[in-house]
Amino acid sequence: MWGRARGRAERARHRGSAPAGHARVAAVRRCHSPSAGSVPCAFATSSHPASFHAVRPHTLGVIGLGAIGGSVALQAKRAGIARVLGWSPEPAERAAAARQGAIDDAPPHAADVAHAADLLVLAAPPAANLQLLERLHGELPAGAILTDVSSVKRAIVARAHALRIGARFAGSHPLAGSHAQGFAAARLDLFRKVVVYVTPTPDGGDGVAREIAHFWEDTLDAHAVVIDAARHDHQLALTSHLPQVVASLLAHFLADAAPPGATLGAGARDTTRLAASAPRLWSEILLMNRDEVLPALRALEEPLGELERALETADAATVTRWLARGAEWRRKADA
Repeated sequence: MWGRARGRAERARHRGSAPAGHARVAAVRRCHSPSAGSVPCAFATSSHPASFHAVRPHTLGVIGLGAIGGSVALQAKRAGIARVLGWSPEPAERAAAARQGAIDDAPPHAADVAHAADLLVLAAPPAANLQLLERLHGELPAGAILTDVSSVKRAIVARAHALRIGARFAGSHPLAGSHAQGFAAARLDLFRKVVVYVTPTPDGGDGVAREIAHFWEDTLDAHAVVIDAARHDHQLALTSHLPQVVASLLAHFLADAAPPGATLGAGARDTTRLAASAPRLWSEILLMNRDEVLPALRALEEPLGELERALETADAATVTRWLARGAEWRRKADA
C-alpha cells in the first residue's frame, strides 16, 4: 500500500511567529557520550534559552495516520495548529481522522499534502518513509521543513544527506506508542513528557533540528533530545528492538510448548505484550538495524548460559544473584 529554505524570516511569515514572551524556550538537549555515573542525556534538562526564534507551523502535513501519525495530528490540532492535513493509503483511516477532528482535510494524494505543508511529518513504516522522502521533498514549498518518525534513523538520515536536503530535514523518533495499530490507537496525550530523539544529517547543522525539536516540545509537550543517528540506532537496538525480539521469542516458544487450554498468568501476558506488535513493521525495523541487533542478541548467550549452569548444579546463591541483578536494574528504571 505504501509505495534551501528562504530564511528564518520567510519561515516565520509562512508558519506564524510565536507570541512575544514565548520566543525563549528550553534549549534543545544534545546527547553526547555519557561519563561514568552521569545522568543519561535523555533525562537531563536545560534552562538556557534557545538561539532561534520559536515558530510553529500554520499548516502541518502528516503522511500516515496510524497510532503515531494520528496522535501527531490529534495533539497538534488540540494545541491550536491552524490547519492539519493528513493522508493515508487506507481510506478508513483518512475518514476516521477527519471524523474525529484530527485533520481539517484529507487530500487524495500525498503530494497534495506536501504542496501545502510548512512542516511535513512522514509517519509511515520505515521503508515507506524512505520512498516518501524521495518522492515528496521536492514537492514542499520554499521554507518548509520535514521530519519522520521511524524507529531506525541511519537509513533515512543518510538518504536525506544524499538528497542534499539536510538544511530542511532532521529525523525524529518519539519513544511512544504500543503494540496497538492504526488510527484507533491514536491518543491525544501520547507524546506528553516522553522523550523524542531528533537526528540531524551530517551537513544539516542544528538549525532545522532545533525547529523540529521545538515543534515536539511546544506543540506536542514532548522532551526533545538531539542525538547522532548511529548512536540512536545502537541504543535502540538494546532498549527497544531487543525487548521486542525477546517478547516475540517467548510467545513463539509458548505457542508450541504451552499445553492446550493453558491459562496465562499476568507475568506471561505482561512479558509477551510486545509480541502482539505488527510483524511486517517489526520485520522492517529488525532488518534495517540488523548490524546492531545481531550483536545484542548474541550478547544474551552469556547471562543465559550463566543461569543454565547455575540451575544444572543447583547453585542457589548464583541463581539468587542472577535474579537480584535484574531486579535491581528494574527498580532503578522505575525510580
